Amino acid sequence: MNIKRVVLFLATNLAVMLVLSLVASLLGFGRHGGLGSLLGLAMVMGFGGAFISLFMSKMMAKWSTGAEIIDQPRNQTEAWLVDTVARHAQRAGIAMPEVAIYEGEPNAFATGPSRNNSLVAVSTGLLHSMNQEEVEAVIAHEVAHVANGDMVTLTLIQGVVNTFVFFLARVVGSVVDSALRRDNESSGHGIGYMVTVFVCEIAFGILASMIVAYFSRQREYAADAGAAQLMGNTRPMINALRRLGGVDANDLPKDMQAMGIAGGAASLFASHPSLEERIAALQQQ
Repeated sequence: MNIKRVVLFLATNLAVMLVLSLVASLLGFGRHGGLGSLLGLAMVMGFGGAFISLFMSKMMAKWSTGAEIIDQPRNQTEAWLVDTVARHAQRAGIAMPEVAIYEGEPNAFATGPSRNNSLVAVSTGLLHSMNQEEVEAVIAHEVAHVANGDMVTLTLIQGVVNTFVFFLARVVGSVVDSALRRDNESSGHGIGYMVTVFVCEIAFGILASMIVAYFSRQREYAADAGAAQLMGNTRPMINALRRLGGVDANDLPKDMQAMGIAGGAASLFASHPSLEERIAALQQQ
């Protein structure tokens, strides 16, 4: 990601936090004590950030990858891409996504706020390293993500875990702070609260990442199965995954890797199962 994209990314996240803080203030969350007020603030911050990210996902994807939307195909490859996405979108019962190409290693991704407002993008590396049937299988995989509503599902899951991380970290912080200041009559939170909240947000955030990653891996299996259904058999998707196994396909920005066709090595924090596990799942169908 170049400097301009980093600045845009940081500025966008700062603007999101400012907007959410203003909303929470206008709603009165945080001004009064009690768990109800804290939970309301946690929901605004947790779900608000997740849904703003969802609604901005297409714009952020274009910024971070430099993807160029194909408005009018300039060559046979672009025309084939648009026609292929349109054909699979019709089969899947969704509105025509925007279609884009970006420079990069073999990969592809789908994003967007809804089934009828989405983006499917493929990299130049994918087009150069795969045959047409394999590229079509990857496109079908991304269309299946859109048809399954995976972007919204992951946003809801992210919102839930964000809410609980924010809420529980501050509950634990208050308990620790009260225990450390039992003989202190001064109001407000002390250093114990701030340190505990900081540590708990890191610890709970790690657990939350594992939960989100688990659901992300499950959606990959479902999208692979969806691609096989759209293609009529499992062979093209299996061949595409095998092809990905022989190339470096993990070049998407970190915040977008969950949207790609290929991810990192399998682990509790991986957004994708290993290619071997995905192939084995397809072979069992």
